[in-house]
Amino acid sequence: MRLLLVEDDNHVAAALSAILARHGFDVTHARSGEEALQALVPEVDGFGVVLLDLGLPDQDGYEVCGKIRKRTSTPVIMVTARADVRSRIHGLNLGADDYVVKPYDTGELLARIHAVSRRTAHEDATGSTETVVRLGAVRIELPTRQVSVDGSVVQLTRKEFDLLALLAQRPGVVFRREQIISEVWRTSWEGTGRTLEVHVASLRSKLHMPALIETVRGVGYRLVAPTA
Repeated sequence: MRLLLVEDDNHVAAALSAILARHGFDVTHARSGEEALQALVPEVDGFGVVLLDLGLPDQDGYEVCGKIRKRTSTPVIMVTARADVRSRIHGLNLGADDYVVKPYDTGELLARIHAVSRRTAHEDATGSTETVVRLGAVRIELPTRQVSVDGSVVQLTRKEFDLLALLAQRPGVVFRREQIISEVWRTSWEGTGRTLEVHVASLRSKLHMPALIETVRGVGYRLVAPTA
């Protein structure tokens, strides 16, 4: 798999590139946001994943992520020292597919890269169905992966959509955390649990319906169908 590493620290980039190469990745290193954007030409880039550091010399990584998402659907994993939940949610709202906090374990990063790439490959291989789910003001169009609230389209990331669509299959039914992680992230890796919480929080914020997804303490989540 070709991988675009956006990192301004040459020492960090060199060490990480060597590790990724040992695991079969063909790494291209971009030292700035502008270099990354120049490399990401949708018709020819061929990258499977983008690892995006947020502390870039020419522009903020959040801004770069937004620009990447406008020109390509290549999965983006933010890699940063910004560990607060608000920063994570902001990154996911901009279109990042995952968020890894420095310092990280190399095995964790590799697991997240493979999880994102597996999910993308699954989406590409899955045929669409003529199915629309309506939950009060919420409309979920499965074939086009589009969600709207009161007629206004809400921009969701891949995993946000997959999470919402999964819960919407059976409103009122509790989905265990392990089941959600398995079906949405296609992994049993325990570290994904925190990412699940961040995605749930992001969905509640984007849909402006905090009560739509209910946390069942110690078990998982369920979608509470609106009564009107």
